[in-house]
Amino acid sequence: MFDIWKPEIFHGRRKEKNFFEGWYFKVVDHSEKNACAVIPGVSITGDPSKSHAFVMFLDARAQRMRYFRYPLDELKASDKKFELSIGGSFFSSERMNLTLGQGRGLITARISFKGTYPWPVKLLSPGVMGWYAFVPGMECYHGILSMDHSIEGFIEVDGTRTDFTGGRGYIEKDWGVSMPSSWIWMQTNHFDREGVSLSGSIAKIPWFGSYFTGYIFGFLYDKKLYKFTAYSGAKVTLLDVTADNTRIRLENKTYRLDIDADRSKGVDLPAPKLGEMTAKVNESLNSSINVDLLKKKGSGTELIYSGTGRNAGLEFVGNITELIKGLKK
Repeated sequence: MFDIWKPEIFHGRRKEKNFFEGWYFKVVDHSEKNACAVIPGVSITGDPSKSHAFVMFLDARAQRMRYFRYPLDELKASDKKFELSIGGSFFSSERMNLTLGQGRGLITARISFKGTYPWPVKLLSPGVMGWYAFVPGMECYHGILSMDHSIEGFIEVDGTRTDFTGGRGYIEKDWGVSMPSSWIWMQTNHFDREGVSLSGSIAKIPWFGSYFTGYIFGFLYDKKLYKFTAYSGAKVTLLDVTADNTRIRLENKTYRLDIDADRSKGVDLPAPKLGEMTAKVNESLNSSINVDLLKKKGSGTELIYSGTGRNAGLEFVGNITELIKGLKK
C-alpha cells in the first residue's frame, strides 16, 4: 500500500505474469558529443523460459543498442528505497555502476548523480501520476525520479573510456502490464542554462472498456516546476504530428506551454506488451525541442522563457488520430 508514495522503488515483487518494470537513465557528457540511455528492468510473462531481468544500453551517437539478459534471480531490489542490482550492475537515485558483457564487448561505468530534482510526491498526489496513482489495474504507471541533475564519472565501451563529469542527466521509470498502444514522449534538459528541463508524454489510457488520452508535462525553470497535466485541469489546445515534427500547446488557468519538437533519426528499442519485451519503439537522443513558457495576462500573454532544448529524447508510437480523438472525450 505505502509503495504508492514511493514510485521510484521496485513494484514487481510477488508479480507472476503480465508485468514489466523499467528505469530510464539518460546521461550526456559535458561536450555533448556522447549521449547514452541505460534501461534496467524486468519482464515477467508467466512463462519461466521467457521471464527475465535485463539492462539495455543505447549509445545514441553510434546509433547502437545492446540488450543484456539475466535470470530473474539476478535482480535484487530493496523494498524501502530505490536500490537495484542486476547481475554485476547497480542502480539508485545517487549512482549507476555498470558491468555488462565481457571481453571485447565489455561495458563498464561508474557514474554518480548530484542535485537530483524528482517530481514532488504529496499525500494526495504521489508523484507525476497524481491521483491516478491510486487507481488499481492501470495499464501503465509512470514516475520521474529526476528532471535534471549533474553527473560525475565515466563510461567505458569496448575499451574506450569517456569522461562524463560535468554532464547532465535525467531519470524516469514505467511499470505495469504494457506500454500504451499510442503515445508521444519527449524530454530534454540541455537548454541555454543549467536547471531548465522539459519532460512530457501524451498517451492512450484504457478506461473501463473505453479509453481517453492522458497527458503529463512538466517544465522546470528557475527552480520552479510548471505542471500541465490532465488530472490538474490543464488542456491540450494544439496537437499536430508529422513524421519529423511534433507541435503541442498546453494551457492551464495561469500559464501556456508551447512546444515545437524536431525529430532526428533514432534506434529501435524493445518495449513491453503484456509483460513480454515483444513490442518496438524508436527513440532518438539527438532531437531538438523549442519551448515557450508564457503567463496569461488579461487577453494577452507575457513571455517567461523561450529556448531550444538539445540532445532531446523523442518518441512517437501508434495512431495520432486515436490520440486526438481521445482528447475530446
